[in-house]
Amino acid sequence: MAPTRSSKASKTANKYTIDVSAAANDNIFDAAAFEKYLTERIKVDGRTGLLADVITVSREGDSKIIITSRTKFSGKYLKYLTKKYLKKNSLRDWLRVVSVSRGNYELRFFNVSVSDDEEAADDEE
Repeated sequence: MAPTRSSKASKTANKYTIDVSAAANDNIFDAAAFEKYLTERIKVDGRTGLLADVITVSREGDSKIIITSRTKFSGKYLKYLTKKYLKKNSLRDWLRVVSVSRGNYELRFFNVSVSDDEEAADDEE
């Protein structure tokens, strides 16, 4: 009889990072308020405010928010909450959430490029 292996699922913590340095450097984004918002709004088992030991939200200075989860947690959910926060604070017109790599997100300004024709029209006026 062949020996059976006990398959223990190693629970690794999922780590997500949101880089808010671009917006925080321009003083239009408050990282501490965003951290508090995430702490209040992240749902665990369908209920808000019950993060306990399952999910940890922390901040590195004014540039990064780090979310560590021991349970199944979606990056899309994190992106959704970030967009909701931006909309609530009327920042959605200037900032967007971009996935840089797996588990790493970044707030970036929208690129507004002015064409040469529009610049010439502005110069003539």
